[in-house]
Amino acid sequence: MKIALACHPTHGGSGVVAAELGMRLASRGHEVHFVSYERPFRLDPLASGVHFHEVQVSSYPLFRYPPYALALANELLKVVDTEGVEIIHAHYAIPHSLAAVLARNMQDDGNVKVVTTLHGTDITLVGADPSYAGITRWAIEQSDRVTVVSDWLGDATRQELAPDCELQTIHNAVDATAYCPDRADPDLRARFAAPGELLVVHVSNFRPVKRVSDVIRAFARGAEQIPARLLMVGQGPDLALSQEEARKARIEHRISWLGPIDDTSALLASSDLFLLPSESESFGLAALEAMASGLPVVSTHSGGIPSVVIPGEAGLLAEVGDVEDLGEHIRLLLGDAALRQQMSQTARALAVEKFGWDQVIESYEKCYEDLLSDFLAS
Repeated sequence: MKIALACHPTHGGSGVVAAELGMRLASRGHEVHFVSYERPFRLDPLASGVHFHEVQVSSYPLFRYPPYALALANELLKVVDTEGVEIIHAHYAIPHSLAAVLARNMQDDGNVKVVTTLHGTDITLVGADPSYAGITRWAIEQSDRVTVVSDWLGDATRQELAPDCELQTIHNAVDATAYCPDRADPDLRARFAAPGELLVVHVSNFRPVKRVSDVIRAFARGAEQIPARLLMVGQGPDLALSQEEARKARIEHRISWLGPIDDTSALLASSDLFLLPSESESFGLAALEAMASGLPVVSTHSGGIPSVVIPGEAGLLAEVGDVEDLGEHIRLLLGDAALRQQMSQTARALAVEKFGWDQVIESYEKCYEDLLSDFLAS
């Protein structure tokens, strides 16, 4: 099959999943075309069978904001017409699903099919905004097939937008070969932790929904009497807020802010505990990558997280904003090596057994094949 993928190229779950999906589809013999304003950071430029098409957005004084969705739709149409693309797979509703539907509707024969995968904030933030709710619902309903990354997100979509279409759950996945305990690097660990110190790590885009202030406050409580350091990976609007929180708690000397890292596998495998106190996570891909790396996870009872981080098995969960409980979970896991090791092994096993890529790829392939066979039969 010939498949075009429209996605965000930046650090974030939807872009990561789209890039990994595309490369794996190509490895199975499909022709894959990525369409975005820049190459997705997880996309291997040397991957066989993968092509990248850059969206050019012109700025005109008449337009207060560059109309990226229209430029994306135009580029998708060009790729469909010139490359014979059969499926446009849009990751994230606005602008990608909207642009995909526009491209399909503009195509002369209208044979191309649109699959939309909803990832989370495209519903809980963008879709919940009155400025975008109507057009988000329309783009979803106009898609030929809609998938969600968790049952929780499916329920949230029905509650928020009530789209008149079916929603199929296809979970996110992790490369358990790339993210594994064997990637641990003693030299890398030694850069951040002295002998006898433990490493806690947080990875996110530092947006308000990630509650990075809670990361700092929970670590300050949980590791107060334990030799440990905190690694903050990523960047975003709340970076300065997290640094100010660290100064207030007088623990900035125990924290390293590392900025965005494209490949976190070695860092995760070299650490001891993953901390993700998000207000909302439709799935929790960062937590899954940590689990595959052999890390127990301290997180929250929010969104799809409990279906990934099984409480009491792969980690410990607290209510959103309960910094005291989060800190107690950190203290318990850092202070009990046997419990930490037990949860490490269980977390790894769950990641490998429940969230491997093979099943996910087959689910998406069947989704594509069903759409094309239905079209040929009509």
